[in-house]
Amino acid sequence: MQSNTPITAAISVSQLNRRVKTLIEQGMTRLWVEGEISNLSRPTSGHIYLSLKDDSAQVSAAWFRQRQRAPAIGFKNGDRVLAFGRVSLYEARGNYQLIIEELEPAGEGVLKRRFDALKLKLANEGLFDEDRKQALPGLPTRIGVITSPSSAAVRDVLSILGRRFPAVPVVIYPAAVQGDAAPGELLSALAIAVRRNECDVLILCRGGGSIEDLWAFNDEILARAISDCALPIISAVGHEIDFTIADFVADVRAPTPSGAAEIVVPNQGDWLRQISGIATRIARVGRRALEDTAQELDWLGRRLVASSPAATLQRQRQSLREQGGRLNSAVRQQLLEQKSKLQGVSSKLMALSPALSVQQSIANLQQLRQRLATPVQNLISDAGHKIALLGRALNSVSPLATLDRGYAIVKAGDSGKVLLSTSEVKVGDDIRAHLSRGEFVATVKKVIGDD
Repeated sequence: MQSNTPITAAISVSQLNRRVKTLIEQGMTRLWVEGEISNLSRPTSGHIYLSLKDDSAQVSAAWFRQRQRAPAIGFKNGDRVLAFGRVSLYEARGNYQLIIEELEPAGEGVLKRRFDALKLKLANEGLFDEDRKQALPGLPTRIGVITSPSSAAVRDVLSILGRRFPAVPVVIYPAAVQGDAAPGELLSALAIAVRRNECDVLILCRGGGSIEDLWAFNDEILARAISDCALPIISAVGHEIDFTIADFVADVRAPTPSGAAEIVVPNQGDWLRQISGIATRIARVGRRALEDTAQELDWLGRRLVASSPAATLQRQRQSLREQGGRLNSAVRQQLLEQKSKLQGVSSKLMALSPALSVQQSIANLQQLRQRLATPVQNLISDAGHKIALLGRALNSVSPLATLDRGYAIVKAGDSGKVLLSTSEVKVGDDIRAHLSRGEFVATVKKVIGDD
């Protein structure tokens, strides 16, 4: 039969598949697909090919080796998984397929994403901030435990609390810790504990398990109730490697229920040793206080005795004696000082007395006379000695000495001039001859020549 549709330019199958591939890849973003693995194939290239199916459909998938960030050996046919990737078309066969980028077990993968999303949300709201955390009491008067009363966790907590500090009572607030009803029961038990306000601290705990088993402690409403609780809360859920949202919003996170019991109370032995030490210090302080009080009583007794009238009169008599002695000593000292001053003034007056001055002048004059006489006598003696020497020397050349040897000095009779030559006289002149003893006058009779 001939069609009435006009024939346009035809395209090849390859072009058709290429266009379809472009439309699929551009029209769909990356997405998560949940299904069961079937037709799993692991060729030597390292790529993995499989089908994802549910009850009514299936789709081909490829997980290339370079996208496999973790070992994929554990996956097998029949496993329920979550595959994240993009939809594409295998052009050679015209089959569309899912190109896998991440592959993980279905249960844990979904729950983990929900856990991470809630954790991020509450963290951004500040519910994990340290300044919201409350400090635990040093020694609680009563401890509340929110958990299943038949669980092994509550037995561990009670056992350790009984060993560490049995004097602290424990109140159990029963609640389911697993299953759909668990979040509601945990919230109800927490509300009861807050309303009764009979405990100083609460422990929220359960034993270990899978992420599904612990999921009740990742409830958002429960997390907000824990954050708003007026009582400090210790979260002890699962094992040390397990973390729940309750751990982050609680005031303290314990790695296990047993760890919470270790944290919430001190060691009784340590406290008994501390109490013993405190008692010893109190006793020591008491003894010192008694000794100080006894010493103070003794001192007060001595003060009382010292304050009696007889003691007062005795102190006054003693004081008068001491003051009299000091007064006598002061008077004697004053008299000695005045006497010393009078002696000093008398000495000064004596030093200024005219008689003393005259006596001193006389003594000085005598000393000066003695000092003057000695040099004068020495001078006179020296002068006499020198004169004697000069006299002897003079006598040796004296005319008188010459006269004593028979010579005479002849002078002119009228003028007394010493005659030295016969030319100075003439016959008839008077002459005067001076002899050693006496003189005479003569008249010249004859003059003999100069020769």
